[in-house]
Amino acid sequence: MSNFDGWDYAVLITILLISAAIGIYYRLSGGKQRTTKEYLMADQSMSALPVSFSLMASFMSAVTLLGVSKESYEYGTMFCVINISYVISTPIAAYLFLPVFYKMRTTSVYEYLERRFGHSMRMAASIAFSLQMILYMGIVLYAPALALEAVTGISKVTAILTIGIVCTFYSTVGGMKAVLITDVFQSVLMFAGIYSVIIVSAIKAGGLKEIWNVAADSGRLDFDEFSPDPTVRHTWWSLIIGGMVTYLSLYGVNQTQVQRLLSVKNLKGAQSALWWNLPILSCLSFSTLFSGLAIFYYYRNCDPVLDGRIKSRDQLMPLFAVDTMGDYPGLCGLFVSGIFSASLSTVSSSVSSLSAVTLEDYIKPAYKKIFNKTMTDSSTTLPSKIMACIYGIVCIALAFTAGSMGGVLQASLTIFGVVGGPLLAVFTLGVGTTRANQRGVLIGLLLGLAFSFWIGFGGPKPPPVTLPVSDEGCLKANVTLVAESLSLVEDIFNSTTPANIPAPKEYFWLYRLSYLWFSVLGFTLTLVVGYGASRLLEYFHLADNSQIYLDSLRRQIDYDLFVPPLSRRLRERDTNDELSKLNYCDATTMVLG
Repeated sequence: MSNFDGWDYAVLITILLISAAIGIYYRLSGGKQRTTKEYLMADQSMSALPVSFSLMASFMSAVTLLGVSKESYEYGTMFCVINISYVISTPIAAYLFLPVFYKMRTTSVYEYLERRFGHSMRMAASIAFSLQMILYMGIVLYAPALALEAVTGISKVTAILTIGIVCTFYSTVGGMKAVLITDVFQSVLMFAGIYSVIIVSAIKAGGLKEIWNVAADSGRLDFDEFSPDPTVRHTWWSLIIGGMVTYLSLYGVNQTQVQRLLSVKNLKGAQSALWWNLPILSCLSFSTLFSGLAIFYYYRNCDPVLDGRIKSRDQLMPLFAVDTMGDYPGLCGLFVSGIFSASLSTVSSSVSSLSAVTLEDYIKPAYKKIFNKTMTDSSTTLPSKIMACIYGIVCIALAFTAGSMGGVLQASLTIFGVVGGPLLAVFTLGVGTTRANQRGVLIGLLLGLAFSFWIGFGGPKPPPVTLPVSDEGCLKANVTLVAESLSLVEDIFNSTTPANIPAPKEYFWLYRLSYLWFSVLGFTLTLVVGYGASRLLEYFHLADNSQIYLDSLRRQIDYDLFVPPLSRRLRERDTNDELSKLNYCDATTMVLG
């Protein structure tokens, strides 16, 4: 059953055509994507504002929009505290990590790890990132396809092909410039989709105040959970500390985001892009949380899951669009376009970053080893475009299989937390210390990943406690508006025990931890073990720090490898040492004279 009419189709098709047209425009304008610098780095000529929108759009996928609205519907507003972690983390990313990458101006962020530690570390981190993004792309494409099926009745196959082909097309032909500009356009649509939900609910409620009052009466306005217990799902401590590690793993050292920041004209502009991203990201975060409260107001007396209309509350937002937006011409189309845009922006960003990593970390080194010469800039553009197209096709293929992946599907989402923390620790050891070495940090990375995967995927885990919902106002004769086959991704960090297996009375303590601590523990373990193993191996002369020196005599440190405060301190130390030597020589000469 669908309320999608001709106006809605017109809105959706127009938006998809505009996205494709942007790719064509940048293929035919400027340098016409003939060089790798233009294709993958937008000629390093972008201004801060479009990049700031792209940073937000890459971070907020369709899975995020649907999941955050479900969060406030089921668990309340405590999740909004995570925005404090964004405020704390932004200056760390802008003034500590970003200057290091900006001085290098490399296409792949993992080239830094080779310069700092060695080739093995670069390959380990690059492979982890590639697997992480390839798996996630399929999920990001699968979620909006199901949202479209819920609203329009169009099959998942048609939806996946439509989104995947359009996204692959403009990413491949238009390069980074097309991706950045479409992200700006799609960011506006994401806001429009969220606000369409809020406005429609406010009209039916008679104002925003009534929505807020109902949320308060139901106990959903929760901002005061300060418990130090790490097993509590959301607290100020888990949201701020866990949010900081997640934010820095994405905005500080992730190829997808750093590649965008390096496309800005200068370092100051790139730092401005990060600061502009902060209010944009927080605004969408708060708006999406409030949209969940707006949806709760509408279904406060008849929860759709209890009523049997949907299987998961991830489907609440599409169902709300079906139930309420049919009376407004084109509004359903605008909502679906917002969900589409969230996925288009994330997938196109992933395609572009994977293409860059494949070229810089795999193709170029292999070419140099085989032919004993370096690939020219003009000869690398075609392989980049081919890889972008291939990754788009892989994304479509994974989306088709996502519905039957089961645990693997959940693993592909959890991998962001379990991989992000250890990788952040590797970069932190690189930019923040001079004693960490490749062998020690590799040991730390492997142990950190193993531990994170264990606590992330191990189980069984206790089901989360949701806030109360009601079915008192439901009609007994219910017409299902969403196809029975529709099933969005469940809450991967707090999946419930299967109904046919008795729930255990006791859960292993680590399995009871809030999912926000997974990345924190992975980060901490990798950091401690990586640094400790480095010092131990150095003590027994089994590893060294030769990579940080520019000369074979190990006298001149490459200061650009370290965060600005440490770099300045090293320069001052070396300068003082040189002055001491000169003063000693002068004093010796005077004595001898």
